[in-house]
Amino acid sequence: MKRICIIYTGGTIGMERGENGYEPGKEPFANIMAGISDFVSPELPEYDVIEFSPLLDSSDVTVSEWNLIGRTISERIDDYDGFVVLHGTDTMAYTASALSFILQNLSKPVIVTGSQIPLCEIRSDGKDNILASMMIAASGKVFEVCIFFAGKLIRGNRAIKMSADSLIAFDSPNYPHLADAGIGIRYRDSILMKKPDIPFEMKALMEEPIGVIKVFPGIQVDLFEPIITRKLRGVVLETFGAGNVPGYCKELSSIIEKAYENGNIVVVCSQCPTGTVSLGTYAASSPLKKAGAVSGKNMTTEAAVAKLYYLLSCGYPKEKVKELMEKDLCGELDE
Repeated sequence: MKRICIIYTGGTIGMERGENGYEPGKEPFANIMAGISDFVSPELPEYDVIEFSPLLDSSDVTVSEWNLIGRTISERIDDYDGFVVLHGTDTMAYTASALSFILQNLSKPVIVTGSQIPLCEIRSDGKDNILASMMIAASGKVFEVCIFFAGKLIRGNRAIKMSADSLIAFDSPNYPHLADAGIGIRYRDSILMKKPDIPFEMKALMEEPIGVIKVFPGIQVDLFEPIITRKLRGVVLETFGAGNVPGYCKELSSIIEKAYENGNIVVVCSQCPTGTVSLGTYAASSPLKKAGAVSGKNMTTEAAVAKLYYLLSCGYPKEKVKELMEKDLCGELDE
């Protein structure tokens, strides 16, 4: 019999209505599951539930919580066949991306899921998301961090939240689904991570000062110049298309040069859900390349932020961080 560890961190899935809106439920989550017949089915793997305290809305999740989830898994990696992390949807893609760097050389599945409607309410999508996640975690087929949501298994560092109110909340526009759950669960074996032949290792992240700046028509770049100091370690710059910025914005290249001189790493990502950044393809992106920015290629912003935290936490020199930002480390980009 396979054994699964379910880690409940908070989020909509375990919430109930309160005076000020949805808030964490007072009933232990293990008791809620025990009261639903599907979760006591003999067809399911055995499972234990670990409940964090305090439970968090995912908008409150930080690097500290990413490390806590990572340690919770790391300390039990030999005790279970797989892990299911129950998490709020708002920052689920950030957490899944971060865990893909924190949990290195995974030989067991870590499936992150949640719901758009609380488990205690009618029409909740939570039950099916948990059940399928448990089956995938016990399958022995997955050796990476994934998000399962609304019938789709997605590589964690390729996922983005697509909708605030649809039950189909997540997708990976730049990468195929790893599996689709219908009557059965159909895995795409050719694109799943292979089981590693080196030992598992956890790498905790440091709370490095990182910023995200989104380019928009009419942006006044000088407003951002005060944050480009030696205290800032990295910036993810969300640009148009393949890495383009407004030609009238002459100050931007000088700010990027200043960031480079200060030792900051500037990573260029696209605002488009699909496609890739290709600095220098258009004249509108050449100033960024000349100023020392690096291409995030087809990484999501969530993955780029998590990867910056990881590489800076490793203590690499600036040029090494720049080099590795453009290389695939755990499936987060296409080289």
